Amino acid sequence: MTKKFTILVVDDEKDMLKTYENILKKEYRIIISESGIDALQKIERNDVDLVISDIKMPQMDGIELLKHIKEKHTHIDVIMATASKDVASAVQAMKLGAYDYINKPFDVSELKLIIERSLEKISLVKENIQLKETIKSSNPSLDLIGHNKETQKIRQIIKDIAPTDSTVLITGESGSGKEIAARLIHNQSNRKNNPFVAINCAAIPENLLESELFGYERGAFTGAMERRIGKFELADSGTLFLDEIGCMSPTLQSKLLRIIEDRKIERLGGNAQIDIDVRIVAATNIDFEKTIKEGKFREDLYYRLNVIPIKMLPLRDRKDDLELFINFFIGKFNKEFNKNIRSVSPQVYSKLRAYNFPGNVRELQNLLERAVALTKGNMIEEEQIFGLRYSSGNIQDENKPTSSDLKDALETFEKKIILNALAQSSDNQTKAAAKLGIARTTLSSRLLALGIRGQDES
Repeated sequence: MTKKFTILVVDDEKDMLKTYENILKKEYRIIISESGIDALQKIERNDVDLVISDIKMPQMDGIELLKHIKEKHTHIDVIMATASKDVASAVQAMKLGAYDYINKPFDVSELKLIIERSLEKISLVKENIQLKETIKSSNPSLDLIGHNKETQKIRQIIKDIAPTDSTVLITGESGSGKEIAARLIHNQSNRKNNPFVAINCAAIPENLLESELFGYERGAFTGAMERRIGKFELADSGTLFLDEIGCMSPTLQSKLLRIIEDRKIERLGGNAQIDIDVRIVAATNIDFEKTIKEGKFREDLYYRLNVIPIKMLPLRDRKDDLELFINFFIGKFNKEFNKNIRSVSPQVYSKLRAYNFPGNVRELQNLLERAVALTKGNMIEEEQIFGLRYSSGNIQDENKPTSSDLKDALETFEKKIILNALAQSSDNQTKAAAKLGIARTTLSSRLLALGIRGQDES
């Protein structure tokens, strides 16, 4: 069962507390308090996610309560409730760190929307914290792996630009670590305690991407039964990572350009301009110069995104770091599978060094995950890398390469995986790419390279 969020409601009027409780108790765990002093004590004793507090209260008013909460419990959002005539206090509260405010008497749907937005943001922050802790526990010094000079330059660029709010464009082949670089930028920035929201523009159909990015109002289109908050709003005060931005349609490119310039969005079906404070980090594996010449990507948007360019290296240009990657992934999957594998055999290492890795680091990771899962001893041999399995004491080789060349063997395995994904997706390349965890453009290029004919989705 999903744990309910806990909301602490603070008001010196008992009838008001009862109203809040009746409205919210079905969806949330509600704690009530009649004073600011009592509220602080209850925060110490409970895992509170959100506080809704009246501003005008005796002894300790809402402003003082807000100050105490933001001083000791920065992870807790605070929504202030105020009489419509006391707007000045609400503005002061916002400056002191309140998430939002409502006017009393309040509109129930407006209150619920503000709560929903706050808790969605809190969920993302918690997920980011959990991810960081997972990363720390698996490898306390995880960074861009490698001693390569170019990798060191990228690491230094990220360190230098992370504290700024400048837009970043990360380019490089699929699987080269673009999202890792984006997360490092966020984690080293002043926004690190706020949401990091990622969206793959190639994995979502064009007609759905707009609503995913900007959200929509109830009734905006058939099936829009309630208001939905988009990724831009969810990333407010944090970082929005737009992966595979080169796949974005011209219409959305125009809207994105306007958002970067104005820092305002508009939900589908709505008229209100919503201010956003979002750092945009975009990534792509396309050749922008070629795409711009073909009229498929706006040149003005490219220049707005390319304020700080970072180019990730393909694995074939970082072979001096190959051993580091191998050891890192073996260590990672040893923990996951409770194995004690030391390394790959010299024969495997030699062939990996000679291989071109069209799928880059992600391809190596997938190879080693399978190999660690299949290996019985403490050394990965060629049969595990080639996807062999044992049956009745004999090697049953369904994926055995016709050549000893690793490239042929891996292409045979890759072809089988892609065909399986296409079959499960009714030959829909967008869905198959999502299943495989790659961009549709990447899948299309692999289909061409492997001589697989896919259904035309144009």
